[in-house]
Amino acid sequence: MAITINIYYTGKDGNARKFAEEMEQSGTVAAIRAENGNRRYEYFYPKNDAETVLLIDSWESQADIDKHHASPMMSKIIELRNKYDLHMKVERYLEDKSGIPSQDKNFIKE
Repeated sequence: MAITINIYYTGKDGNARKFAEEMEQSGTVAAIRAENGNRRYEYFYPKNDAETVLLIDSWESQADIDKHHASPMMSKIIELRNKYDLHMKVERYLEDKSGIPSQDKNFIKE
């Protein structure tokens, strides 16, 4: 069962965006995306909140997340999170394999 985690990183003075930029530039993001079981690892910037960055982090299974948490990349993430003094809000979602209900499909333009 796929698991998607939304992590909202919040800081001051643009530090959340600096964190995301350093994660990308250091190659850490590319390495995470290459890990077995990673489905998505992507940063977004909320339109009305310059001090927050949203990370959408999706994995095939809890076992894949556990392997990621035990990897050397976690040390780099924690190091950068501390460097930029970021705080986190985390949301966790499980994939609904039943798909989009027919009554909702009327509102989706493909």
